[in-house]
Amino acid sequence: MKSFASQADLRPKKISFRRLSTNAWAFTTEGDPNSGIIVGDDGVMVVDAQATPVMAREVIRRIRRVTSKPIKYVVLSHYHAVRVLGASAYRAQQIIASKGTLELIRERGKADMASEIGRFPRLFRGAESIPGLTWPTLVFEREMIVMMGKLEVRILHPGPGHTAGDTIVWIPSQRVLFSGDLVEYQAGVYAGDAHLAAWPATLERLRSLKPRSLVPGRGPALTTPAASDRAIRYTQEFVRSLYDNARRGVRERQSLKQVYDDTRRRMDRKYLRYPIYEHCMPFDVSRAYDEASGIAHPRIWTAKRDRQMWAEIA
Repeated sequence: MKSFASQADLRPKKISFRRLSTNAWAFTTEGDPNSGIIVGDDGVMVVDAQATPVMAREVIRRIRRVTSKPIKYVVLSHYHAVRVLGASAYRAQQIIASKGTLELIRERGKADMASEIGRFPRLFRGAESIPGLTWPTLVFEREMIVMMGKLEVRILHPGPGHTAGDTIVWIPSQRVLFSGDLVEYQAGVYAGDAHLAAWPATLERLRSLKPRSLVPGRGPALTTPAASDRAIRYTQEFVRSLYDNARRGVRERQSLKQVYDDTRRRMDRKYLRYPIYEHCMPFDVSRAYDEASGIAHPRIWTAKRDRQMWAEIA
C-alpha cells in the first residue's frame, strides 16, 4: 500500500516572492500553500498565514525586504489548518475572517488540525511552535473594506466553494485578486470540505472582477488577465469533472471505491503530473460522493476517518 496521504513528501520547495503591482506581492511555493502581501500607506496585510509560526517567519523575512511598516492585518481566506495556524507570528492588530470561516473553526478546528498535521507533516514544519487554534478578531458577513491609508482593499465572501466560508481579497484600483483556495492552478485541487455544486458559480463571480493579476491558493502567481482567467477555468473544469463523475457513479449505485477508480481513470491523464493531485483525490472523491448522495454539509475529517478512508479506496 502506498504511503498515507503525503507523509512521504519530504522534498523542500523553492520559494518565490514576486511583485504584482505597486502594493501587492505573491509568496508562492511550487504547489505548497501561497500567501499574499499588500503594503499600504500605513501598514501591511497578509493573506493566509501559513501552517506554523516557524513557516510564517519565511513570509515575514520577504516582507522585511520590501518594507519596515507594521503588519496590521492577517486575512484568513478560509479555515484549513495549513492556512491559518501560523498567524501568531505576525503579531497583527487584527485577524479577519468571514462568518462562515468562524463557524468552521468552532465546529471542526481541533479535528481538522490533527487531521492535516497527520496527512502532510512537511507542511507543518515547526508544529511545536503553534500556540493553538487561530481565532479571528474581526468577522464579516459578506463584504468589508479596509482603507490602508489611501489604498482601498475589499475583503469579500463571494459564496461557497472550497469551503463554506471562502474569502477573497481584492485591490480594485490595481485589479489584483488573492483568491485563496477557491482558485488553484497547475496543482491538485483539494475538495475534501467543498460545496461542489456551488463552486463553479462562485468562480464566475471572481471572473466578473476581471483580475489583471491573481494569486491562487496553490500554483504560480498569474500576472495577466488571460492567465488569471485561465486559472479560474482550470479550477472550474477540475471541480466539474470531479462532481460529474461522482454523480454518475451514485446514479449507477457504484461503491465509493468504484467511483474513485473511475474518476482516477478519467482525470489522471490531465492532472496526474501536478503537485498534490495524488494527495487530494481520495479526499476529493469522498466528498464528491457524499454530496452526490445528498450530504450537503461536509462531514468532519478526523485523523481516524482519514485512515479509514485511505485504506478503503486509495
